[in-house]
Amino acid sequence: MSKKNLLLVLTTEQGYIHNSNADVDFSFGNEYLFTSISNTYIPLLNLLSLLEEEGVNVKLGIVLNASLCTLLSDVHVQTEYIAWLDKRIAFGDIELERNKDNPDILKNVQSCLKKLQKDKIDFIEKYNSNLVKIFKYFADKGIIELIPTAATNIYMPHYADITEVMNAQVETGLFAHKTFFGETGEGFYLPYMGWAKGLDKVLHSYGVNYTIIDARSFLFAEKPCDTGIFTPARTTSSLVVFGRDNETPKDINGESGFITNPVYRCEQRDAGYELPAESLKTFLGEDPKRLQTEFKYWTNTSVYNEEAALQQAKTDAERFYDSKMQKLSQTQEYLEDKDSELVCVIPLETLGTQWHEGIAWLEHLIRHAANSEGLQLSLCKNCIKDQFLLQKIEPYPCSSEGTGYAENLLDNSNNWMMRYIRKASERMVDLTERFPSETGIKARLLNLAARQVLIAESNDWGKMIHEGRLPEFAMETFKDCILNFTAIFDSLASNTVSTEWLCNLEKKDPIFPWINYKVFSRKK
Repeated sequence: MSKKNLLLVLTTEQGYIHNSNADVDFSFGNEYLFTSISNTYIPLLNLLSLLEEEGVNVKLGIVLNASLCTLLSDVHVQTEYIAWLDKRIAFGDIELERNKDNPDILKNVQSCLKKLQKDKIDFIEKYNSNLVKIFKYFADKGIIELIPTAATNIYMPHYADITEVMNAQVETGLFAHKTFFGETGEGFYLPYMGWAKGLDKVLHSYGVNYTIIDARSFLFAEKPCDTGIFTPARTTSSLVVFGRDNETPKDINGESGFITNPVYRCEQRDAGYELPAESLKTFLGEDPKRLQTEFKYWTNTSVYNEEAALQQAKTDAERFYDSKMQKLSQTQEYLEDKDSELVCVIPLETLGTQWHEGIAWLEHLIRHAANSEGLQLSLCKNCIKDQFLLQKIEPYPCSSEGTGYAENLLDNSNNWMMRYIRKASERMVDLTERFPSETGIKARLLNLAARQVLIAESNDWGKMIHEGRLPEFAMETFKDCILNFTAIFDSLASNTVSTEWLCNLEKKDPIFPWINYKVFSRKK
């Protein structure tokens, strides 16, 4: 009897935002990371621990990029996260006193404070401040599949004509994954699902067996797959491709998605923005810039009712399950006796950070699937059978961003960046030709140059500018990378370098400490 497999793949797009300047508030630019640790990563690990203890069947694909793993493994970041928690726990004590005569709000204050206190205990005592190690534990158990991705959040089609850039991003991403998790895995997640002609050859040359592409890449192919997105296909290089469900995550965070239900907590209505400045004086200190406090008491229309919201999360989980079950059931007459798969790709930060009840929703979905006979949770790597009998297709160049073509990653707000990073990328390739086997200071310079180029190639900066999310910070980070690379390029040309400048820059951006600049070399 054929099976119906639901493949949940949780992805992250955390950018490499690293502030090592002791004179600047470390939380600047890192609010997103710290809130994600508290609201997504710790609750997700707690959920996996609970389900493992109860023996519930769990199968999840998870993409943790090198930027996130580097930050989570950084002792300085861990220390600052604890300080971030302490600051908010102290604010919670003030809020308890301020709202002692308002029972509805007080209940929410107590809930928020209790969660922050538990986050601190879990982070320090339960997980020993090392979340990456715990994700590896669940991967070793076979509960989750950790899927490698590119070195940074690059949009590959922008560099389809520079094969060396794609090689460098794939090779560095795979090595980073092996460094953090001990193996490279079978799959590879393309940032923004950006597909371009020739990518399958690049991925296959590094031993990658499968990737996930947008449904449009499947359906707009010159010869579309006969079974649509409900079974995997393969490219001319025999790279297996899964097509993602085009309704997810819109059914979660779209204009009419679950997240918009008025019973859920409004994550934008934080006490740090809602309360008068006088009430925040102790929390903010002398800095007038408002910050999230993690104390949120309201929905869009009223005071938040946690019990009602959690009940709604259960209902929405069952609705999600039923909709996917119905979709796969309708395919059976076309698939005959073949197994069918539906790949649902969900941004990790949606669950918890953007949707407070998201992890509770995920728990109900997993439990409902475990107790039902219709859909079963599975992993991509376990759904590849008779690989060389799969239908061959030539995927159409598409993306999961924008309207399918990532137009938001290159528009009139950020297109000025492209000429600089493409020139830097071309120069980096040229440097590997000019300096084929350097050691000592020159090798350190070249490795640093490669690191700066990889960071600058990330579309985090362009996307942040497009969305108006810390645009000045994104612009300065990108410019710094380009200027640093240019300084290195000039130093190598003049054969002069300041070792103090080199050491300071190496400390400033410690990502990929093992990198070898030759990843950008032309393959013979």
